Amino acid sequence: MSPATGAVTDALRELHTRYAGVDEGELADYIPQLALADPGAFGLALISMDGHRYSTGDADVPFTLQSVSKPFVYALALSLLGLDEVSRWVNAEPSGEAFNAVSLEHGTGRPDNAMVNAGAIVTTALIPDTPVAPRFGRILDCLSRFAGRRLDVDEQVYASEAATGDRNRALAYLIRSTGPLPMDPVAAVETYFRQCAVRVTALDLAAMAATLAHGGVNPLTGDTVVSESVAAQVLAVMATCGMYDSSGDWLLRVGLPAKSGVSGGLIAAGPARFGLATYSPLLDPTGTSVRGHRAIGMLSERLGLHLMHNPALAGSTVTLVTTADDLPTAPTGERERARRERVAVAAAQGALDFTAAERVLYALDEAGTGRTGAVVLDLVRVTDIDTVARAMLRSGLARLADDGRRTAVADPDGRLRGPGDEAGGPRRFDSREEAVAWCTETAAG
Repeated sequence: MSPATGAVTDALRELHTRYAGVDEGELADYIPQLALADPGAFGLALISMDGHRYSTGDADVPFTLQSVSKPFVYALALSLLGLDEVSRWVNAEPSGEAFNAVSLEHGTGRPDNAMVNAGAIVTTALIPDTPVAPRFGRILDCLSRFAGRRLDVDEQVYASEAATGDRNRALAYLIRSTGPLPMDPVAAVETYFRQCAVRVTALDLAAMAATLAHGGVNPLTGDTVVSESVAAQVLAVMATCGMYDSSGDWLLRVGLPAKSGVSGGLIAAGPARFGLATYSPLLDPTGTSVRGHRAIGMLSERLGLHLMHNPALAGSTVTLVTTADDLPTAPTGERERARRERVAVAAAQGALDFTAAERVLYALDEAGTGRTGAVVLDLVRVTDIDTVARAMLRSGLARLADDGRRTAVADPDGRLRGPGDEAGGPRRFDSREEAVAWCTETAAG
């Protein structure tokens, strides 16, 4: 792990350590195969919009999607049929009821939304089925593109669900009796069981959530899986309906579009920021991972990730990643010293929050790859640094220093220093040129 980006992984590790010992909740034993899961399993993963991957714990342990498949199949239906057509069959209103409740609109039989089982079964039934492109083939291909790799089905879990899924069959027949279901109820439910049994890891789920957060573009593969408008529509339904009868409380306290599944998977998306996923199979009464719920809630609080916080931090970006000898404005003597020393430089501008700080840390790593010399962080054009970003940048620079690098910051306004911290932190200069000169001079000395 690189010294700078370790600051993000450390946040995940701290959460893992904090909640790994929580033994509250129950396994989903109404699906016998899910009851065989390791109750101690716990993994966390985060993927940024630049495709940077962070994880800890059991992030590579396979499990089945279950209800976490719902937003992605809904995205497929929206892409193929459009919002108006899908809305003829499935509403988009919070049900305020459990995931397997009979939540049907009076007079039409429309399910309340695509996140409850009734709505998910209808959404699955809406996916076109042809000899050339079978329904489940379309679904599996879509899920795989969201994950950025080819996924498969856990046949044992599928068989277990099919053997015990009478309530879902009953829901399908009830929908058919109160309003038109666009396919045979038995076939609809069998396809739904199979999509729920698709196997993933927490890292896969983080990629899937990140693709929605990235406007439908997978940040790992660059593949445009769905349009930006479809991604926004799915995130809206996740925000209001994704956590069933606790959706309102989740949005109030955590503030991120999310979706849970009874196998223990849980995703959350920060639009234009990251995809986040956890895996832990001990569930609360709503069917949500106990450890996952607490970990994402704490991460949101600590890193200021709530959608309603700092909604207008625009222009946060890395503007330069280079070595000092590449700088055309540097004096000749400085360039010569820097060429010998290979001083790495990363510059940023605008207001820095968690997302921007993660990008800056990654840029520091990229600039310093393969070098043992100095690193300069240029904050001259930065207008503001929030508390979380300040802590992340300071931690990343401290790691680089511990790794044997000289570190300096061009920070004329002292933004990287916290209140009452005038003497702490990396060596500060008023300009990039001064910071580079100090790095090269101290090396020569």
